Amino acid sequence: MEKRWVHNEITNREVIDELTHQLTIDRSLAEILVSRGITTFEEARHFFRPQIAHLHDPFLMKDMETAINRIDVAIAEGQHILIYGDYDVDGTTAVALAYQFFRQFTKHIAYYIPDRHSEGYGISTQGIDYARENGFHLIIALDCGIRSNDKVAYANSLGIDFIICDHHLPGAEIPNAVAVLDPKREDCEYPFKELSGCGIGFKLAQAYCTAKDLPDELYERYLDLCMVSIAADIVPIVDENRVMAYYGLLKLNENPSTGLKALMQISGKTENYSIMDVVFMLAPRINAAGRMGHANEAVKMLLSEEEFIADEQSALINLQNTERKSFDKDITLEALAIIEQNEVLINRKTTVVFNESWNKGVIGIVASRLTEKYYRPTIVLTHSNGNYTGSARSVMGYDLYEALVECSDLLIQFGGHKYAAGLTISPENLSIFADRFEQVVAKSIHPSLLIPEINIDTEIDFTQINGKFFRVLSQMAPFGPQNMAPVFCTKNITFVGTPQIVGTNHLKINVKQQNSAIFEAIGFNLGEFEKLLKPNQPFSICYTIEENNWKDKKRLQLNIKGIKMEV
Repeated sequence: MEKRWVHNEITNREVIDELTHQLTIDRSLAEILVSRGITTFEEARHFFRPQIAHLHDPFLMKDMETAINRIDVAIAEGQHILIYGDYDVDGTTAVALAYQFFRQFTKHIAYYIPDRHSEGYGISTQGIDYARENGFHLIIALDCGIRSNDKVAYANSLGIDFIICDHHLPGAEIPNAVAVLDPKREDCEYPFKELSGCGIGFKLAQAYCTAKDLPDELYERYLDLCMVSIAADIVPIVDENRVMAYYGLLKLNENPSTGLKALMQISGKTENYSIMDVVFMLAPRINAAGRMGHANEAVKMLLSEEEFIADEQSALINLQNTERKSFDKDITLEALAIIEQNEVLINRKTTVVFNESWNKGVIGIVASRLTEKYYRPTIVLTHSNGNYTGSARSVMGYDLYEALVECSDLLIQFGGHKYAAGLTISPENLSIFADRFEQVVAKSIHPSLLIPEINIDTEIDFTQINGKFFRVLSQMAPFGPQNMAPVFCTKNITFVGTPQIVGTNHLKINVKQQNSAIFEAIGFNLGEFEKLLKPNQPFSICYTIEENNWKDKKRLQLNIKGIKMEV
């Protein structure tokens, strides 16, 4: 599918000029900073030099003091505390963080992760019954609970208190818990709204240390867990998330926890991790435990202090990840066949597909694959406990969650974000829902959003790319949502030597512009351009700039995102 090239509009030229002068950097880099909201020397200093001191006061979060007071009572009276979390990366890292942190202060503590297949997402009746049967007085729920009003009421009736630490959008009513920590509450004035679930757990630990005048190291040691959740949950890497991601990556690369170190080793990469490395190498393996078996296995690995246990657990979830890949591939092929054989589905602005035999653990991945292929809001459903459960994925710029709100009368439950959500529906409502979802999306989505786009930060000449340019560019990391790796565009270039196809369909090529240096470039899945490129015929590319480490040699490489032939 051809992608639109969307160039960033240049505004605030005077501000760009001033920042270029103050920072003594290439004007194109100053242009990128300004487009990302960094307009003064002081803002640039904060951006390029993140500090732990930049983290916000955790007591600015509504209910934080109440939460700390309730935990205080539990610890002082020897009440049993249950750390409860979701089964994905964000949930499991949050549980590992909170459990390890509070275990320093009480031995009356355990954790609980619901089974994806038998209990489903969020707080479950089964989980609350487990707490009652095992004498727990307080449940601290992480990465879930903000919409579990009925479950919290049930726990209250049993004399079990809840503290909810969530980052999802609340419903019309906040659950009647002892404390509800969620920056997205309308009545919460916390200055940063985009923490991960694990990030909320981190703030709880920070608040406890602040209240008790304990060393910062007692919570800062978990920054690597926090960073993994930030990377995997695709939250914006700005403000506090940037600080935590920056220091979390430092810890991962210099002094990782025993569990993460074992996972890095079995993943085949042990150093120089970036956010993208975490997303593609560590996160899928952690997720695989909950998809193919039980997420407890991931938590056990994250909590491991003995190397042999960490090695065993990482080997287990690595095996589960291999199994997950097989399911993922097979189900994706089946889903594609359903679409390609149905004229109605092909011509819709949405995709809703169902098969009762599909593995519940991988349908979210399949939904992402279908979205990549057809580029439209997509829902993949399977059978679960008498109903149909599904995962939804959106395209850039379209609020999927709001579309589901308009269909909520047909849903048993749903929850999630702008771009990803989960839902449960009665079998008899499936076709009605598919039609309603199509109607809602068709009337509200702009046609341009159904064509994938490449956002280009700025146009440069190859002569601008040098050592200093790349050093400044590297300091803009960690990259992720709202601070993506800058995409550059360079026109009127030619290739040197012979373009090659490597791997499955990747284009390897050396390029130059007029009298510039020659740059190595790789275009993943762009093999079809090999036949279009002609000697001495100019073309344009958009690309990111990376450092390629091969056999202890470092050199700059252009990662091509798109190619256009010059007219």
